Amino acid sequence: MSFGGQTPTIIVLKEGTDSSQGKGQIVSNINACLAVQATIRSTLGPYGGDLLLLLDIVHPAARILTDIARSQDAEVGDGTTSVVVLAGEILKEIKEHVEQGVSSQTIIKGLRRASGMAVNKVKEIAVNTSEGNKRETLSKLAGTAMSSKLIKRNTGFFTKMVVDAVLSLDQDDLNEKLIGVKKIPGGSLTDSLFVNGVAFKKTFSYAGFEQQPKSFKNPKIVCLNVELELKSEKDNAEVRVEQVSEYQAIVDAEWQIIYNKMEALYKTGAKVVLSKLPIGDLATQYFADRDIFCAGRVATDDLERVIQATGGSIQSTCSDIHPEHLGTCGSFDERQIGGERFNFFEDCPAAKTCTLMLRGGAEQFIAEVERSLHDAIMIVKRAIKNNTIVAGGGACEMEVSAYLHRYADKNVPHKQQAIIKSFAKALEVIPRQLCDNAGFDATDILNKLRVEHRKGNVWAGVDFDNEGVRDNLEAFVWEPALVKVNAIQAATEASCLILSVDETIKNEESAAPQAPQRGLPPGAAQRAVRGRGRGMPRR
Repeated sequence: MSFGGQTPTIIVLKEGTDSSQGKGQIVSNINACLAVQATIRSTLGPYGGDLLLLLDIVHPAARILTDIARSQDAEVGDGTTSVVVLAGEILKEIKEHVEQGVSSQTIIKGLRRASGMAVNKVKEIAVNTSEGNKRETLSKLAGTAMSSKLIKRNTGFFTKMVVDAVLSLDQDDLNEKLIGVKKIPGGSLTDSLFVNGVAFKKTFSYAGFEQQPKSFKNPKIVCLNVELELKSEKDNAEVRVEQVSEYQAIVDAEWQIIYNKMEALYKTGAKVVLSKLPIGDLATQYFADRDIFCAGRVATDDLERVIQATGGSIQSTCSDIHPEHLGTCGSFDERQIGGERFNFFEDCPAAKTCTLMLRGGAEQFIAEVERSLHDAIMIVKRAIKNNTIVAGGGACEMEVSAYLHRYADKNVPHKQQAIIKSFAKALEVIPRQLCDNAGFDATDILNKLRVEHRKGNVWAGVDFDNEGVRDNLEAFVWEPALVKVNAIQAATEASCLILSVDETIKNEESAAPQAPQRGLPPGAAQRAVRGRGRGMPRR
């Protein structure tokens, strides 16, 4: 059977399957995203509350917001709350247009146009910081990143630690994974240490360890991927003997092999022997008798950082080790920190790594401190590679919003004008939410900000100290321009994706626990049907 020369596409669905589509489905998806936004918006800014929660988001559209938060964290390292709040507000503002029947494609075109203009405006007004005191600039950026975190009361203490940590890395590569973080319960926050080198917890030790020296000046260090235990020589071996003397010869040979290894290491002149694999009691005592420190089962990342700091290299054999294979450091010692003992390698000549030793009263608290420092470290890292900054406290968003309003009034006469103005209004959610979280009169401060930006005060933002408006560039509330650019782009992409999904097919009977497919929760399948009206069949 055909209609008008075309064969209709018929979808046969299993009984009990729910199919939702069209405008109602888009509105439903938007509402799900707004629920996520409402949950976390109260955490934005220096006066935002700290939530202790675990969100298990199963709605496919709402999970898009968690994805853009992850992408923001991976790309920039900070601004994860901002990007979710902004994406939710964009959807909230354009929800009315969806309900009025405006085509999704029209809205998407308008959002992409507004996003492009907003990004260009941020880049245009951004200030270049390549000239001037580099350390001071990085300290201001790190301080702003920490202002909304749990450690904001100790910003000065941790700002220096973060800047020192990033500047200790190889400036061409800036691999933040070479910044070791050790969490040690006990003490106060200000008992935390910055180690210009490597520190790791004392490894499992055998008898003889206490006889080893625990402090050296300018020692040579050898790093191994070799097991120094007797058992390793007899693994997977089967030998048939007829006389006791033959068995004794095999045992003697095993001992001779390990003694040869230890003697070869002793002859290198190394005073510190580290290995990824176990160093047994025989080797431990052998090294103790010769005033050599050894540690086996050293974690791979710790050993990698020792190599970066001391200039050595990992050896997979104990023979043919040359002086250039050995590392060195200014001082090595073992010290007690809290309830644990740590080995310290400091004053390293090739130091391209460092260690942050974090203290605190509870493990959960220290874990939150680590996350806060990670954001600040990523901000400083991005700032070194990108020298442009903008003012925070809602100043950048208000300036871009004012620009989009002016542009839409003069240059966009058709129906996309309303979409661009909705996008501009959505940008105001950042300063508004900052005011709400601080207990300020958001309506009054936003009106003052609009007036200031109309006068041309580009960096007018929220004054958290005096509940008013100020020039946040002069107040040193700085953020990398990259944070704002990435947040606008990610929020727009998420909004466009949610708008383009207008059909969900869900089979209730398949809700039994099973392995999730394609990243969706068990029992739910989602498909986006696009391009209808352009002659594309529904599949």
